[in-house]
Amino acid sequence: MSENTTDNTAQNMEGAPPQMPLAVNLQYTKDLSFEVPAGASIFATLRAAPQISVNIDVQANRLEEEQPVYEVALAVRAEAAEPAAEEGGKAGRTVFIAELTYAAIVTLGNAPQELVEPILLVEVPRLIFPYVRSIISDVTRDGGFPPVVLQPIDFVALWQAKRAQQFPEPAGEA
Repeated sequence: MSENTTDNTAQNMEGAPPQMPLAVNLQYTKDLSFEVPAGASIFATLRAAPQISVNIDVQANRLEEEQPVYEVALAVRAEAAEPAAEEGGKAGRTVFIAELTYAAIVTLGNAPQELVEPILLVEVPRLIFPYVRSIISDVTRDGGFPPVVLQPIDFVALWQAKRAQQFPEPAGEA
C-alpha cells in the first residue's frame, strides 16, 4: 500500500509545473521610523484630512559574490501634510512621516540571467508588499492617525521606470 502512495507522489510531481528558481529565506524589518514633528499640538489643530504622499523604491544587492543570495529591500516613505489653507496654496505643517525599509533574503536557483533582474526587482517586492502594507497601516494607526492603506503597486512599471532612468534612450529619429 505504501508503494502506491510513493508512485502517486511521483506521478503528481511529473505533472507539476517547474519550480520557481526563487527561495525566500528570510524577511525582516530593516528600518522603521514614525515621527510626528509638531507633537501633540497637531492633534488639537488639525481640521481636515492631511494630504499624503508616498514614495517607493526597490533595491537588490548580492550578499556573497560566489553565491546567488540577495537582499531585496522595499523602502516606503509616507508623509502627511496639512492641506493648504486656500486652494492652490502651500501645504501646511508636516503631520507625520512614516518610513519603512522591509527586506527579504532570497536565493535564486538556476534562473536564466535575463530573469534575475525581473525576479529580484518585480517578483520579490510583489511577494513582500503585503507585509509592508500591513506595517505602514499599523504604524500610522498606532501613531494616532487613520491608517494609511497603500494601494496595489505595479512593480513591473516601477522596474521599467527605474531602468529608463539608468539607461535613457538616445535622442533622435529611429
